[in-house]
Amino acid sequence: MSDNNEPESKKANLELSKGKKIGTHNGTFHSDEVLACFMLKQLPEYKDAQIIRSRDSSILDTCDIVVDVGGIYDPSKNLFDHHQKEFNVTMKSPSGKQFATKLSSAGLVYLHFGHRVLAEVLHLEPNDSNVSNLYDKIYESFVEEIDGIDNGISICDEKPRYLVTTDLSSRVKHLNLSWNDKEVDVEKQFEKAFSLVGMEFVERINFYANSWLPARDFVLKAIKRMKSVDGSEEIIELENAGYPWKDHLFSLEKELHLSVPIKFAIFQDGSGKWRVQAVPKFADSFELRVPLLERWRGLRQGKLEEVSGIEGIDFVHANGFIGGHKNRLGVLRMAKETLKEYHKKVTNE
Repeated sequence: MSDNNEPESKKANLELSKGKKIGTHNGTFHSDEVLACFMLKQLPEYKDAQIIRSRDSSILDTCDIVVDVGGIYDPSKNLFDHHQKEFNVTMKSPSGKQFATKLSSAGLVYLHFGHRVLAEVLHLEPNDSNVSNLYDKIYESFVEEIDGIDNGISICDEKPRYLVTTDLSSRVKHLNLSWNDKEVDVEKQFEKAFSLVGMEFVERINFYANSWLPARDFVLKAIKRMKSVDGSEEIIELENAGYPWKDHLFSLEKELHLSVPIKFAIFQDGSGKWRVQAVPKFADSFELRVPLLERWRGLRQGKLEEVSGIEGIDFVHANGFIGGHKNRLGVLRMAKETLKEYHKKVTNE
C-alpha cells in the first residue's frame, strides 16, 4: 500500500504497477533472472507487478517487460534476453564502463535500471553522487559474478584448485527441484530463491553505502595531506583503522591525476599498534608496488632490530606487505628507508 506522504507521481506508479506483468521463463530457474526480477520489483512501476514464468510467446507477449527468455534484446520494447548467438553486450559496451564480462539478464536490467534500483533501495535520487559512486562497485562485487556464471565464463583460465559450491548462484541452483522430487511446488521454490537473492543484494548495497563508501572521505583526506607526512608524496597516513581504503586509493589516484603512485600507508591498528602497509599493484592483488625490504622479511623484534638498525621495530611479514613498530616515527622510517633503496635501484637500472 502507498503511504499518504508519498509524492503523487510515486503513488500513480504504484497504482499502475498493480496490473503489470514481468515475464521470465519457467522450469529451472537461475540467479540471473531471479535477480533481474527482484531489481525490477524495486521500481515503483513494477513494485506490485506479477511475475509470469512461461516460455509460451503468446503469454510473454502480454507482459510489460520480459527478461531471460524470448530471444530478443530490445530495450525500447522492454525485452531483455541474452541467449542470442550474436549477443555480446557488456558493461563496457555500450555503457563505457571498464568491465568485459558478457551480460546476463541480471546485468542487462542493471545496465538499464541500475541507477534507479540503487536509488530506490537507498531512498536517494538517481542522480545523487552516492548512487554514481556505488554503481560500479555493486556491479563488480555482486552482479558481474552472476553474469559470468550464467554465461559459462570461468573465473580463471586454468583448472581451479578446488570447487566453489556455496556461492549465491549455486545456492539458487540447489533450490530447484531434484530429479526425484515428486511433491515440491516449483513456484514456491522460485519464491525462496527470489527472497534469498533479494536479501543478499540489498544487504550488499547497504554495506557498500554505509561502510565502504564513507571510507572514501578518509582516504581523500589522507591523500590531501600526504605531503606533510613525507615530502616524497608516496606515503599516506590513515586516520583510525579497519576501514576499506585500497579501492578508494586507486580510484582517487586516477581522479586526482596523481603523477606518482602511492607506495605505503601508515596507520594504527585496532589495538593501537603502528603498522606500515605496502600498496598492492591493483585491488585484491598479492603483488605490491614496493614491498618492504627483502632482508627484513620474515624477521621479528630482536633479530629484526639487529638487521635493520631500527630500534623498536616489531615485525615484517614474509612477503613484505606489512610491518610493525612501537610508534609512528618507526613505521614512517621503515617506509622511507624502503623507498630510498627502491629509488636507488630504479635509478641504477
